[in-house]
Amino acid sequence: MKKKVIWAFVLAVLVAAVFLAFRSRGTTALKYRIAKVDKGDVTQTVTATGSLSAVTTVKVGSQVSGIVAVLHADFNTQVKKNQLLAELDPTPFLARVDQSQGVLDKAKVDQRNAEINLKRQQALMKDGLAPQADLDQAQANFDGAVAAVEQAVAALKQAKTDLANSKIVAPIDGTVVDREYDVGQTVAASFQAPMLFQIAQDLTKMQVSADVSESDIGGVRVGQQVRFSVDAFPDRVFRGTVSQIRLFATVNQNVVTYPVIIQVPNPDLDLKPTMTANVSIDVATVPGTLRIPNAALRFRPEGVSAAASPEERMAQKAAGDKGSVAAAKQFAAGGAPGGGGGKARKGQVVYTLAASGLGDPKPVEIKPGITDGRFTQVAGGGLKEGDSVIIGLATAKADTSSRPPGMPGGAGKKF
Repeated sequence: MKKKVIWAFVLAVLVAAVFLAFRSRGTTALKYRIAKVDKGDVTQTVTATGSLSAVTTVKVGSQVSGIVAVLHADFNTQVKKNQLLAELDPTPFLARVDQSQGVLDKAKVDQRNAEINLKRQQALMKDGLAPQADLDQAQANFDGAVAAVEQAVAALKQAKTDLANSKIVAPIDGTVVDREYDVGQTVAASFQAPMLFQIAQDLTKMQVSADVSESDIGGVRVGQQVRFSVDAFPDRVFRGTVSQIRLFATVNQNVVTYPVIIQVPNPDLDLKPTMTANVSIDVATVPGTLRIPNAALRFRPEGVSAAASPEERMAQKAAGDKGSVAAAKQFAAGGAPGGGGGKARKGQVVYTLAASGLGDPKPVEIKPGITDGRFTQVAGGGLKEGDSVIIGLATAKADTSSRPPGMPGGAGKKF
């Protein structure tokens, strides 16, 4: 009886040991989340913000001062070239024209009188009845009268020009997008022409002026495709084309940006001037390339420092995740830990698992290419299509909130 109890106890211990072993194995198997290395398109983009405007916008001002008497155009008015937009009070301009006309008439009378006197003095001088001084004075008076007439003609022309400028006309066909003055307000044109109206020539053709930082401007080229969105239509994606990269940079708090002009068709007139555009410029595209999720580049197993170089990470992993910094530096300098020899390599390290999901993470060095924020191109290294790369730990938190971008329901597969 006593032996049966002992054997029952031994059997229970063995069963418990087997159960714990399988449970431990299952826990280890569920330690990591992985994703498959696949092929697809990777498009690198440059993001920026900018504002929409019409391709051609003209500010219409006034060359003369006066009181606004009549407005013939308002906001959103469609206008044609030379169409009357506004009129200033013409009373002072008409009075100036009349005054200039009177001055001209008097100057012409003085000119005729000086001409008669000159002819009289010439006749007397010919008969020897007048001194040379009187003839010279008569000639000078006549020349002065001629100059006075020309001056009066110029003053009358200026007065008539001011009268014509009191009528504000549209210089181009377009739409009035802004009006600064109302009837009764005084327009003061002293050192510069005040703006009365702002006319957009063609709202079916818009442009975006986007500020691109100096770190990204090197990849932007004329003709590249652009996608952007506006807050008014958050579910729509508008498209355009880079038409110009302006060299006039702006420096704001030591940040240098360059204006990039993007041509945008607007046939339905949904886009309005001064809207804010969130721009994405496609600067590089690699179709059908080997790619991995960006989360794989950020994952580091326990014991491997995220700040270490790729060579140091591989050295730490080769030392069983317990390698010293000295061993890591020795590996990076060209000698493998333990004196096995090696060579420093440049690149980035990702970690893979066997197809069964068992075993320790294996470091694999790759040469990353362009990235679209979700996937990174694998331009070289030891990965191939179908390999399993680790993208995180299979914790409860990771299962609910740490899904890799771009993969429905999470790209990770638990092992």
